[in-house]
Amino acid sequence: MSGVTRAHLATLWEEIADLEHTLRYVDAGGYRTRVLDIAGAVPDAQTVVLASGTSGHIEAWTQNVRAFAEAGVRVVGYDYPGHGYTSLADHPLEIRDYEDHLLALLDALDLPAVQLPGVGRGGSLALMCAPNPPARLRRLLSPAPGGRVIGEPQLDRTQSVSAKAVSEPTFENVKKRLQVVIHDPRNVTDELVRVRRAIYARDGFSMANVSALREPERRWRNRVTDDDFAAVPVPALMVWTDNEPTGDEAEGARLCGLIPDGEYLLVRGAAHWPQWEGAAEFNAAAVAFLQKHA
Repeated sequence: MSGVTRAHLATLWEEIADLEHTLRYVDAGGYRTRVLDIAGAVPDAQTVVLASGTSGHIEAWTQNVRAFAEAGVRVVGYDYPGHGYTSLADHPLEIRDYEDHLLALLDALDLPAVQLPGVGRGGSLALMCAPNPPARLRRLLSPAPGGRVIGEPQLDRTQSVSAKAVSEPTFENVKKRLQVVIHDPRNVTDELVRVRRAIYARDGFSMANVSALREPERRWRNRVTDDDFAAVPVPALMVWTDNEPTGDEAEGARLCGLIPDGEYLLVRGAAHWPQWEGAAEFNAAAVAFLQKHA
């Protein structure tokens, strides 16, 4: 695949300003959940529900929402419990908590079946949800799915940078946290840093709760395995990068090969956020995938 060409990275407002949309809060499983809803161009259009990574939020999909919407797809972005501006979590979150919240959100929005792009934690959520009844997920798009058990040095680096970004949420500390998932520091926009800095500075925000799956025993209990990839019962587009911190290109291809109906996209010049750094390539492939399986 071609490498990532650095281009103008739009703000969220630039991307949605002229699109019919709402930004509101709905009750999902007892959590006051922030939801961005962008209308599809046609009635009864496919719906994508955007699932972010650990400590992530709706704005992680800024570079993608317009491409989906212009393809006629309804776009729903949301914040997990304890993440973004959804109400705070009062306990360490495990996969079942994320799954229960997602299903409650689909019920609250009256969405019987959706397509689920999920990055990092969102990717592991999609993998774990897909085989389980009720069958609400029709297709998966997984940029750099997380949840596998990997080397401790990689986890240690993420945890230490994350902890400092919350205990001392300065612009520079939060920017360093984002550089864990974004390969080129120039692609960390000021808007993205300011948004996350405000979230980390929320009264009561707990990185311990939202990052609980990085604790070794809990991570092992909630781990994603090769069997989970092999059990995906729906078409899936898995996106990997040449700088993915959880595995090299060969590992990405191997994991995708386990999915019975899996397609593979390698984005070069990106790290854990190919949907951000390789937006043009990701958007084209994702839209083509949805159209192919409409």
